[in-house]
Amino acid sequence: MSAIRNYQKELDNIIEGLDKAEVETPPRLLLHSCCAPCSSYVLEYLRTFFKITVFYYNPNISLEPEYLKRVEEQKRLIAAYNEALHSEAQYDVRLAYHIDIIEGDYEPDRFFEVARGLEACPEGGERCFACYELRLRKTSQIAIEGQYDYFTTTLTISPLKNAAKLNEIGEKLSNECGIKWLPSDFKKKGGYQRSIELSKEYQLYRQNYCGCIYSKSERENKAQTL
Repeated sequence: MSAIRNYQKELDNIIEGLDKAEVETPPRLLLHSCCAPCSSYVLEYLRTFFKITVFYYNPNISLEPEYLKRVEEQKRLIAAYNEALHSEAQYDVRLAYHIDIIEGDYEPDRFFEVARGLEACPEGGERCFACYELRLRKTSQIAIEGQYDYFTTTLTISPLKNAAKLNEIGEKLSNECGIKWLPSDFKKKGGYQRSIELSKEYQLYRQNYCGCIYSKSERENKAQTL
């Protein structure tokens, strides 16, 4: 029986190595983000060590108004982080780095393609795994084009997401594309709780379902039975 990996510890070791290396330029990280609330803690945590570009690509968000609302919240949070950073009178680039964003195409048809035949799967099952890979595969492609040093996702911050499966998919894609995967389990070390605090601080829209019509329907059905 294989040992359970501690992805947070693996990330800590990588960061410790970066901190000791005293590199002239920080490694460039392409961070797939599912939403502003989940990214809030991850950006706060990683921007001291990496030059981050957020890649917002979520074709699973089936309703366009919902998609537009979430992407605008992502942009608003990043703008607030950057404004606060550069408004410091004694701004030191070593304390944190400016965050960039790439907005991916809105492609709900891509999600419905990978979800075909998996519509009845409960949230957290095979349909979600296919969705993880869809989003991370696109992220790895953008990482290649932009010649990033690492890529990863904010998805592991959610208690409802399978961190082991996300890291498994990320490592597989890393082997295919040649860009290093940054292991994570961002919910650890109080990360999920911190994201809730930051969401309140920045008054972020915090959705109550992952984004696809199947999870939305599942949540609504559960609410009706309570």
